[in-house]
Amino acid sequence: NKQKKEKKEKHFIQKPQYPGGVKAIRAFIREQLQYPKEALTARIEGTVVLHYSVDYRGVVTDVRVVSGLGYGCDQEAVRLVQLLKFEVPKMRKLRVKFQKTIQIHFRLPKAPEIQYSYHTATKPNPEESGSSSYFYTIEWE
Repeated sequence: NKQKKEKKEKHFIQKPQYPGGVKAIRAFIREQLQYPKEALTARIEGTVVLHYSVDYRGVVTDVRVVSGLGYGCDQEAVRLVQLLKFEVPKMRKLRVKFQKTIQIHFRLPKAPEIQYSYHTATKPNPEESGSSSYFYTIEWE
C-alpha cells in the first residue's frame, strides 16, 4: 500500500510549498508588513485578498488584488506577496504555473498605554520643627 502511494506521488504534479509552511508565511508577513501611513492616518484596517501565480522556479508572478482596502494597503500586500519564494518539487521537464490565493490582514497597532508610577519619599526638614513636608518624584516610563 505504501509503494502505491509513493508511486502515485511521483506521477502527480506536486504543488509548491513555502519553506516552513503556513506558519512561516504568517510570521514572514508579520515581520515584513509596513503599515501604510495613509491607512494609519485614516484608521483603516481589514483584509486584502490577493490571487497570484508561482512559476516553476518558485517565483511569485502575476499578483492581482481580488478584494482591497485602498489607502496604500493593496500596494503593501502586493509587495509582501512578491517577496515570497516557494520551493517547487523537481518535475520531469514540466514548467507548470500554480495559482494561489492569500489573505493579508491589516490590523491597527494598539495605542501604547501610558503607565504612571508614583514613588513617595518623606524627608524631614530640620528648619521647620513640628511640620513635615512631602516630596514626590514622578517617573515616566
